[in-house]
Amino acid sequence: MPIGSRTVLNTLRTTVSLGHEVHSYRRFLTSRFRGLRETGAPVDVHPEVDEALAHNKPVVALESTIITHGMPYPTSIDMAQSVENIVRSTGCIPATIGILEGRVKIGLEARQLERLASRCANPLKISRRDIGAAIVSGNDGGTTCSSTLIFAALAGIKVFATGGLGGVHRGGENTMDVSADLYELARCPVGLVSAGVKSILDIGRTLEYLETLGVPVVSYGETKDFPAFYSRKSGYQAPWNVTNATDAARILCTHSQFGMTNGALFAVPIPESYEAAGAAIQEAVELAVRESEESGISKLGKEVTPWLLKRVGELTQGRSLESNIALVRNTALIGGQIAREYANLSREDGQIEPRYPGFQPSPHSTQSCARDACGATGEMYIEPSAVSNDRKVSIVVVGCAAVDITSKVQQTPTFSQKTTHPGKLCLTLGGVARNIAEAAHRVLTGSRVQDSTTLLIAPIGEDIFGNFITDSTRSMGMRTDGLSLIPGRHSAVCNVVLDAQGGLETGIADMGLPQLWKGSEVFPVLREHRPQFLVLDGNISSETLTAIVTEAAISNVQVFFEPTSVPKSTRIFPAVAANLGRTPRSVISYTSPNLLELGHMYEEARTAFDLMSQDHWWRVIDRFSLGSSFRTELGQLAKARVSDEAPELGDLSFLVNKGIIQMAINLLPFFQHLVIKCGELGVVVVMRLGDTNVVKRSMERSNPQSRYIVHSSASAETIVVQHFPPIHVPPGTVVNTTGAGDTLVGALLALLVQNPNAFLNVTTLSSIIDVAQRAAVLTLQSSCAVSPLLSSLPMQPL
Repeated sequence: MPIGSRTVLNTLRTTVSLGHEVHSYRRFLTSRFRGLRETGAPVDVHPEVDEALAHNKPVVALESTIITHGMPYPTSIDMAQSVENIVRSTGCIPATIGILEGRVKIGLEARQLERLASRCANPLKISRRDIGAAIVSGNDGGTTCSSTLIFAALAGIKVFATGGLGGVHRGGENTMDVSADLYELARCPVGLVSAGVKSILDIGRTLEYLETLGVPVVSYGETKDFPAFYSRKSGYQAPWNVTNATDAARILCTHSQFGMTNGALFAVPIPESYEAAGAAIQEAVELAVRESEESGISKLGKEVTPWLLKRVGELTQGRSLESNIALVRNTALIGGQIAREYANLSREDGQIEPRYPGFQPSPHSTQSCARDACGATGEMYIEPSAVSNDRKVSIVVVGCAAVDITSKVQQTPTFSQKTTHPGKLCLTLGGVARNIAEAAHRVLTGSRVQDSTTLLIAPIGEDIFGNFITDSTRSMGMRTDGLSLIPGRHSAVCNVVLDAQGGLETGIADMGLPQLWKGSEVFPVLREHRPQFLVLDGNISSETLTAIVTEAAISNVQVFFEPTSVPKSTRIFPAVAANLGRTPRSVISYTSPNLLELGHMYEEARTAFDLMSQDHWWRVIDRFSLGSSFRTELGQLAKARVSDEAPELGDLSFLVNKGIIQMAINLLPFFQHLVIKCGELGVVVVMRLGDTNVVKRSMERSNPQSRYIVHSSASAETIVVQHFPPIHVPPGTVVNTTGAGDTLVGALLALLVQNPNAFLNVTTLSSIIDVAQRAAVLTLQSSCAVSPLLSSLPMQPL
């Protein structure tokens, strides 16, 4: 009876309880992650894979030996990219596993796939026995089924799709030539999806050996026929079969429930359209095997399989390669479907366990490993991957580093009910300054700028939350020497409650520590590094802000102020007042309010702080010489659409009718560039340019239809107003809205480091605001305060 039958299916549904299975398995993973971090294991998890694993999204592991040794270039890279795309089509994240320069990579960038496929660094074939030596030697390597199983299990990836499994070689009863793949499948809790075992092997003895090892073999189809790689039938029967991905996923869940640490083999036959070529290819296989035996190649160990596959390809004039590609694509499709169903079963349970955010080693452990390797042989060396503290600091971010406890309800309730509500909890890093620093760090890391770093300077408490902030920051590859431990104090913690759509409903913020902090650690950093940007969030007290801004003015460092919230947005004004008129430019180079913060800042500057009655303010405003021509162009700008692609958003009349442009211009004597976040209506930049900058942009003409105005005056002051359409966010994809604005600011800063004159060119400014908005959208779609996917953002098309 196939496993998909009604009787067995009902039994599984009544006996498989995922609660214990998910809880115990994730607890096991947490301990393994912790151990890897503490030992400094040279393993890097791609941000996309890391986020998926952290939030129980489906991931499919893929091997890389098929890229480095299984197929010729460029067929190998085309196949690898195609397989990853197929996995994505099922709703899963592909995690191709390989070794680059002595570091294990779980998930590869396109350029890394290309590196392995082109074999420019002579990649090795890496099985279990080769892992340690290959890493210490700093080699590149393609991971076989066995080593891919190891790393997939360590990362918590439950499904691995490949072409064919290794097994018992022909004559193995005498030579003892048995692939390590079988042993790893017996001790790694991963479902391996393949087209059976390679037809060059002894299929019958391989199945017997899998039985001895306790590995379940399950044919994927209507019958129990076990496939033979190029053929849908090998003449052997599997003990079980399933007909759909859900039943396959339930088998994996059942194994985990009982604490079984073995894997399972799901044998997927090659598509029927390639069955006709199977007989001819099998004849070539038999001939190639005889040739290997006669020439002695069969005694070369791990070199035998690549030689046989290459020879079969020659004998079939490429037909075997076509079939090979087809079966790999097919197993990727089925593997993705099984992984998706497994994730769905886990989500139904609804339990959340903490997970360490990655494998990045600590600086100490990595360096000690390098010393040990060098001391052992005098030749080998592992390059430390930790962030060096003597690298140039381009961005210094000062303010709040916090822990966010996010609660999201399943259905938006009436909170006056005074009861608990079903939902999910998530513990992540937060704090406006910390979010901005992470976003900038991720974008810089993914770009070509390798000589610049971001330094977060923030107070943390002497508690478990402070340890969590420090450890997690280090694990991302960020510097931690700016985190200032305050004895006897509690770290900043924010507990927010989100509605079912991910919008902020309510919350409690314990942010007392940043307000008490004096920020004296910032001054020596400004004097020593003279960064391009000093970023301040509104969580710091006005007194501390004033001291830091004054020091920045002396050090000639540009200040970027993030208002943080409506009440905190005006904390910068005492610093503005203290430094007003000291330089021709505005006191604060950049600020990034949303619409509510902008309105509050304008009103408070005009009334409570009385800054708009100062002589300096009047002199600057007079130099703008804003007359009827400017008002005419502003009226024309108001008629332009918010977005050509979304006419339902209306026009830009809100900029004038709500006084947004007018308020921003009145704040220009204090803030040189205002980057105004308008939510679903996009971004507006209002700025003043003077001195040498005015020459670079004064020659441009206004183009209200293209959403920008350039107004120059005789007094060498130029005012620019430019609107940037919003990036479309697909309905139903928003997960969390709390970190999107911080992400936009961090991404913008990183892009400005790469192109300091971006604000002086209409096209360039449009490009970087577009990328910054895309970064914000990625965070909207992420459960994290900042999306890990920002590391690959610069490579995405604008």
